[in-house]
Parts: sequence; C-alpha cells; structure tokens
Amino acid sequence: MKIHPTAIVDQGAELAEDVEVQPFTIIGPHVRIGSGTVVGPHCVITGRTTIGENNWFFSGAQIGILSQDLKHKAGLVGRCVIGNGNQFREHVTVSASTMTCQEEDEHRVTSIGDNGLFMAYSHVAHDCHVGSGVWMANCAALSGHVDVHDYAIFGGLSGAHQECVIGKLAFVGGMTRLVKDAPPYMIVEGNPARCHGPNMVGLQRHGFDQEARARIKSIYRIMFRSDLNTTQALEAIEAEIEDCIERNYFLEFVRKSKRGITK
Repeated sequence: MKIHPTAIVDQGAELAEDVEVQPFTIIGPHVRIGSGTVVGPHCVITGRTTIGENNWFFSGAQIGILSQDLKHKAGLVGRCVIGNGNQFREHVTVSASTMTCQEEDEHRVTSIGDNGLFMAYSHVAHDCHVGSGVWMANCAALSGHVDVHDYAIFGGLSGAHQECVIGKLAFVGGMTRLVKDAPPYMIVEGNPARCHGPNMVGLQRHGFDQEARARIKSIYRIMFRSDLNTTQALEAIEAEIEDCIERNYFLEFVRKSKRGITK
C-alpha cells in the first residue's frame, strides 16, 4: 500500500493492497476501502464506512463523519456505504447514518452508488440514499433522509429539504430550493422550485430514443400543463400513454410521493 508516513491509518482499518493514502489523512478503525482507490491529502474517513473500488477522494474530503443530527447518541458509530468509481472533490462531506439505539438503528445507512461526481463543498447528509451516476455541483447540499435516483444532477448552491425524493434523470437547477420531490426526467429550478419541462439533453445523453422522449413530453403536458389535478393527471397518463418503462416509473414515483411533487 502507498501510505504516506504522515497519514494516520488505524490498525483496525482494512485497505486493499493498492490503495493510496496521501499526506496528513486520517482513516478510522471501522473503515474498509477497496482496490484502486486514492485518498488525497488532509482527508478524514471514519465511521463504519465501506468504500468500493476505484474511488478518488480529493483534498479535505470528510467521509463517514458523525451526522449533524442532535438525536445521534454519543458513542454509537453510524454507517456509510459507497460504491465504485466515484469522485469526491475538495472538501466534500458525507455524513454517516444517525444512530439513536444500536439494535433498532442497525438498518440505517448513508449510501452512494457508482460513478458519481461530487464537486467541491457538496454535502450528503445522514441517511441519504444516492443512486449511481449522480452529479452534484459545487456547494449543492442534501438534507437528511433524501433519496436521489440514478443520473440526477444538482446545479451549484442547490439544496434539498429533508425526506425529498429526486427522480431518475431529474435536473435540479443552480440555487434551487427544493422542498417537494423532483419528478423524474424533468428540469426543476427556482425559489420556490417549479418544473420547467423535460430534461431533453439528459434523456438524449442516456440513449432515450425519439419515441421515448415524445412519451415523456406527453407526460409533462398532462401532469404540468393541463388543468387536471394530480389524481386526474395520473389517470389521464395511464389511459393515454402507452404502457412503457418511462410511464410506469413516473406513475409509481408520483403515487409514492409523500411531500408531493414540484409543479
């Protein structure tokens, strides 16, 4: 292992043989790090944190740290699980899960999937579940218990309220204040946030063909540009849009929403 002599790696930590740890970094006793991962200088990786392969942590990243939740009980150690191929830029913070009782809270975890990009000073709070291919621009922040589905993007200085859900391929514009769920395939931005139409660039980049994009446009018109309320719009989408993955995922997302969707 390439561990700089000024780094402090606890004897209880488990690191793959080719993990690189750069100067002045601290790695705690319950940490596991997979092959090909580079931990830059002045980082802290702690908590019961499991990190996959080929991740890159830039200077000052703080991963698996104590949650910023006053309900957390002193002496308990939260969990954090990170997949493969992610980049965590300068001073990114990822909190471990909140623990109030070891037995009852053992299921809790802060999780991040694969191939994400977390730009400088972005923050993932306790008990968030972030999918794969998610990008968070500089200073974007998730409050606790936020769920982010695959390939969602957050612009700089945007923020999501506790327990919000961000749908697959949603685009949250810069400086957006998100207090309701961001519907999949859509662009939401502003304060208060509003839906501004399908994320056509993202859909094209991820291989959605012309027919699929047309179906998503129709979903948008029915849900966001008609005089129908949400229940009526869902019924109209189910009746008028052919059975397909995009339609079914959108319907399920809206029906499961607890905070309501951003319109």
